[in-house]
Amino acid sequence: MTVPWGPIINAVTVCIGATLGLFLGSFISDRIQTLVFQLFGLCLVAIGLDMVSSSKAQVILVVISCVLGAVTGELLRLQARLDSLGDRLKAKLKSRNPNFTEGLVTSSVLVCAGAMSIMGSFEEGLGHGKTTVLTKTVIDFFAVMILSSRLGAGVIFSAACILVYQGGLTMLATFLQPFMRYGIESTLTATGGILVMGIAVNMIGLRPPVSISNSLPALAWAVILGAMFA
Repeated sequence: MTVPWGPIINAVTVCIGATLGLFLGSFISDRIQTLVFQLFGLCLVAIGLDMVSSSKAQVILVVISCVLGAVTGELLRLQARLDSLGDRLKAKLKSRNPNFTEGLVTSSVLVCAGAMSIMGSFEEGLGHGKTTVLTKTVIDFFAVMILSSRLGAGVIFSAACILVYQGGLTMLATFLQPFMRYGIESTLTATGGILVMGIAVNMIGLRPPVSISNSLPALAWAVILGAMFA
């Protein structure tokens, strides 16, 4: 069985980056934190746009994935369920941070909903090295450091999502690789880019905020539709 060293390193680095963000946040004024937070949101817009444009996915499949994903998320009440999970974790840790759950969900989507998460996991799982996942690790380090300085300790627990999601893909890469045709990859990448831009909108502070939690099933629909039609 393949040991997912890439995801393990990624997860540990996220913990370190988020912890540093918590520590440094107390030494940085709210105005500077807000500005950096918003500027990082703008950077995420660029990253999301690049994911969408570089994927060369069929736009109609991406749109349908997002619509079906939003409907599915609302019917399953994912936002409420994840909020409840985050609140239970918050209670166990006796945290008083009102942004705990938002930090957990936002950072988890940010570090997992990208092409680098998938490709890096498969690259390592198929024995092609760790270049992609290590590059992603560097990006995640600065991303969670900024997020935790603003949203608090919930960001640290996104490391668990990395271990489960990327680690699982790495270990199962040999079995899943035949199903990851270009159509699936491109549709998934573009849909992930849309979600990343949704996070950016929330970080910038535009209202009403996008419900990222209820939009997560869009990634599953992207795989299904990519396999069927792309």
